[in-house]
Amino acid sequence: MNNETKRLYKSQTNRKLCGVCGGIGEYLNLDPTVIRLLWILFTFCGGCGLLAYIIAAIVMPE
Repeated sequence: MNNETKRLYKSQTNRKLCGVCGGIGEYLNLDPTVIRLLWILFTFCGGCGLLAYIIAAIVMPE
């Protein structure tokens, strides 16, 4: 069994703005483009995506 714990960090290599979507993609083992598209969808549908991105950019460690 793998004893390493997964941690959520901003991506240093796969970043467009702050690295939030890249970090989430690396954490979930998904393509960060999918995360970016979902984030845009949440922003346009509910309006809370932009606020969530700003909070995540502030809270997530490098």
